[in-house]
Amino acid sequence: MLLTDHANRVELRPLRYEFAAVRGNRYDDNWLVISGAVTSPEGSWSFADPALLTDEARQVGAWLRGVAAGTVAVTRRDAGGYVSPDTWFIEPVLAFSLADRSEAGALIRLHLSLEAAPPWNQGDRRVDIYQYFVEVHVNTAALVHAADQWDLALASFPAR
Repeated sequence: MLLTDHANRVELRPLRYEFAAVRGNRYDDNWLVISGAVTSPEGSWSFADPALLTDEARQVGAWLRGVAAGTVAVTRRDAGGYVSPDTWFIEPVLAFSLADRSEAGALIRLHLSLEAAPPWNQGDRRVDIYQYFVEVHVNTAALVHAADQWDLALASFPAR
């Protein structure tokens, strides 16, 4: 899945199950290693981490389609300045929120924490969970295309 605009580029894709062999544990059997490549005005970086369960990964495509259809609400900063993602998962590595909407499309926030955070925002320098994000302006057609590409990539990773 590719989300891109004039300033930012985010590419995400499922690489593999974290564990090749089925272990009989519904969590261990279904962790997906997600690959990400991010380019922003601050710099570029990549990551690969077991970030999503198979059922969580399917929520990403549904969320993108919801944004395209106008059924996802815009998420604003709270009184303290924090942004809570509206789509988050067990591992707080990736999350999504909608920053703004227009007739042309949407401003998507991809929250990147822990292993997915940029190298300059890790260790002692890291910000709170979900508070580092990249915002990408995406038109409606590109949102649907990203959802389609994501779902196509997930077809190789059924729940085990």
